[in-house]
Amino acid sequence: MKAISYSRYGGPEVLAFGEVRDPKVGPDAVLVKVRAAAVNPVDWKAREGYLDGILAPVFPVVPGWDVSGVVVRPGAAVSEFDVGDEVIGYVREDFLSRGTFAEYVAAPLRTLARKPRNLSFEEAAGLPLAGLTAHQVLVKVLQVKRGETVLVHAAAGGVGSIAVQLGVHLGARVIGTASEPNHDFVRGLGGEPVVYGEGLGERVRGLAPEGVDAVFDTVGGDALKVSANLLAPEGRLASIADNDVVTYGGRYYFVRPDAQDLQRLADLAEQGVVSVHVDETFPLERAADAHRLSQEGRTRGKIVVTVDWESEQE
Repeated sequence: MKAISYSRYGGPEVLAFGEVRDPKVGPDAVLVKVRAAAVNPVDWKAREGYLDGILAPVFPVVPGWDVSGVVVRPGAAVSEFDVGDEVIGYVREDFLSRGTFAEYVAAPLRTLARKPRNLSFEEAAGLPLAGLTAHQVLVKVLQVKRGETVLVHAAAGGVGSIAVQLGVHLGARVIGTASEPNHDFVRGLGGEPVVYGEGLGERVRGLAPEGVDAVFDTVGGDALKVSANLLAPEGRLASIADNDVVTYGGRYYFVRPDAQDLQRLADLAEQGVVSVHVDETFPLERAADAHRLSQEGRTRGKIVVTVDWESEQE
């Protein structure tokens, strides 16, 4: 099959488009014909070797963890999905090798859910990793409750935009940091936007004089330091970007695949509670350009790589 892969760590230039081995499908997995795969910051961080301490590479590595597509072959022990079912998945293993930037991916059952019928394949591909991250942090780590005030950093980004929507759905008041051009976008999600950068603490205090009940940090660094000083008594702090959060009494979190959580998100998408904004799409062979855009860190919503099957002869 054709795929994007890299045989050494490095910049976007190490990504190559070409033939790789077809995936083998285990008993508890399904073979998915990939229609779209979203780009996440963790993809280029893994490509550059920043995750080497926790995820061993098996070169050549096919990058990508998010996918939307169609089941073409269930594994021998699978009864949950049939040929032709449309699915989404956060297809992460405990090593780097068999990713989703490919024509096909073998996806374990624990990583999959049914695709929301009201989302395009491109939109659906942007839901798993970002949505699971937002859900697991807000519900399981921060345990956000109705009536609380939550600060979400990078509220216009892939994770942040879904976190704003889920926070509002949970009954919380959500304040979100974003650049001024993205303020209307954040308001449209149900959040109250504030400009990040110098003076952030004062701006948030202006909206929440007593402090915020929970902070969802997605950027780290100075934002994390400011956030720790904005917490109300008994306030909670979580970060997916900076493990220094533990020095402020918070928790660092790395999203995990969970089929039940993913199906809940898919259901919320079908109910219109959660939407996915696709900022830009790239064909599979231009995945390196998608990585470059992701590394600029200015994306509204998601960047998605698509696999063109229009010319396929059935």
